[in-house]
Amino acid sequence: MNDNITHNKKIILITGGQRSGKSELSERIALQESPEPVYLATARVLDDEFRERVNIHQQRRGPQWTNIEEPVRLRDHSMSGRVILVDCVTMWATNVFFDNDEDVKSSLEILKAEFDKFTEPAGVYIFVSNEIGSGVVGGDPLTRKFTDLQGWLNQYIASRATEVYLTVSGIPVKIK
Repeated sequence: MNDNITHNKKIILITGGQRSGKSELSERIALQESPEPVYLATARVLDDEFRERVNIHQQRRGPQWTNIEEPVRLRDHSMSGRVILVDCVTMWATNVFFDNDEDVKSSLEILKAEFDKFTEPAGVYIFVSNEIGSGVVGGDPLTRKFTDLQGWLNQYIASRATEVYLTVSGIPVKIK
């Protein structure tokens, strides 16, 4: 793409473990699609250490990125025709899960509806998500509930995605 306007819709899911190379791959793809992509961060910054991590990430990306912080309501940011990187689905799901009293069913419905509404307009949507269900079964009910929610949400996004990548030790593997 030569500009930041697209008239088509593309949804890309990039998943993998922590520090597997997801963010770097997603940023590279976004910059291939547009010289001025949007970075939509879903984390709630609750302490100084995490704020420093955010600052480091923003500095690494550079001034060509439009940075937006939105923990829950992605649809409030209409980016029709833009290239939008949402980092990350896991933090977004966490926010909705705890805002809804850890109710998996209602959280999943809210997340699906929000995803559908947000990705309705034309654009390139890149979602970064953790593949948290690849390890051991969670040791407590809350962890197991959230792992279920995350797995079902990843499946939902993947079913609607035009491309899906799994990153392993910095190596992207195209799944779809």
